Amino acid sequence: MSAQFYVSPEQMMKDRADFARKGIARGKSVVVMSYADGIALVAENVSPTLHKIGEIYDRIGFAAVGKYNEFESLRQAGVRYADVRGYSYDRADVSARGLASVYAQSLGTVFTTEQKPFEVELAVAEVSDAQIHDHIFRINFDGSISEESGYLCMGGQAENVAAKLAELWVPETDIAQALAWAVTALQSPHQAPVADAERTESNAVPLGLGAATLEVAVLERNAKEIRGTHRTFRRLSAADVATFLPSNRQD
Repeated sequence: MSAQFYVSPEQMMKDRADFARKGIARGKSVVVMSYADGIALVAENVSPTLHKIGEIYDRIGFAAVGKYNEFESLRQAGVRYADVRGYSYDRADVSARGLASVYAQSLGTVFTTEQKPFEVELAVAEVSDAQIHDHIFRINFDGSISEESGYLCMGGQAENVAAKLAELWVPETDIAQALAWAVTALQSPHQAPVADAERTESNAVPLGLGAATLEVAVLERNAKEIRGTHRTFRRLSAADVATFLPSNRQD
């Protein structure tokens, strides 16, 4: 009878984490950013139907990177959770913090008990009446959860994207500037160095990433006053995105 190979729990957890990180890094990056009139969710995505960004509830949005079938199942579970809680109690009882906790528990359970962890990273954003009270939560593949201040970047070369966004982002900006910053940050890891004379302005959209290759949605802070609805989520079409990007964009 052959002996079973022994793998320490520490090594097993490390292997699972490395596996999940590699899967997430192969995807395109996503940026979630708070601005004066709401929260913008911006992703590199050429597909018009396989969305990486979606609506969960009245003031709550969802963004994800990784394997589509895995994060789509989580998005649907989040919608069911929010609908049941809002119906059973009150719509105000549905919060991004509660939803993020549910996602963290689910991902943590899969990571520790299943053979293969989920290759996903999630963001849950909730827009409030004032920008200072906006909430943006990051949920990792292992169930760890953190609240980000102002913006977050995940997937792909997230560290490089975050470093660029850290140079640009300031609170109380408008949507046009916020989208320009998000696109500039998303493109920065792929942008080759250029001579000083060829550099664009800080808010210019880099070549190769335009409205047709972006998925953009917003959580509007004043949706009730603007559109007469308590649902704040609005997906922007390519034409809508093009109107917000700088005039020197290359679509």
